[in-house]
Amino acid sequence: MLVRDAMSTVVLTIGPTHTLRQAARLMSARRVGAAVVLDPDAGGIGIITERDVLNSVGLGQDPDAEHAHAHTTTDVVFAAPSWTLEEAAHAMAHGGFRHLIVLDHDEPVGIVSVRDIIRCWAPLRQKIPA
Repeated sequence: MLVRDAMSTVVLTIGPTHTLRQAARLMSARRVGAAVVLDPDAGGIGIITERDVLNSVGLGQDPDAEHAHAHTTTDVVFAAPSWTLEEAAHAMAHGGFRHLIVLDHDEPVGIVSVRDIIRCWAPLRQKIPA
């Protein structure tokens, strides 16, 4: 199975000046664990995750004062839609992260998460006859 088969094509995109509270609200509303941060001034495409928000709040930082750019990962490992799920899982395990932005022709077309991969690998639940 390929990344294109597992990825979410609903990509939440935010700007670097969004506050962490705004980012958290948008991620919560869309039920996603990461947002793509588009910042042409800082090199283009980055990612912010629920863990980044959690770490900031855990440090006592104000989510209304902290901006996405200060918590964005810009040294991003990207996946291609044609990668196998094994390749994506290996990249995640090797890098210690749970989300990969999927690029096609240098444009974000999806995000694949550990949850997406598990969903594809886990056997389908079958009803047991009563």
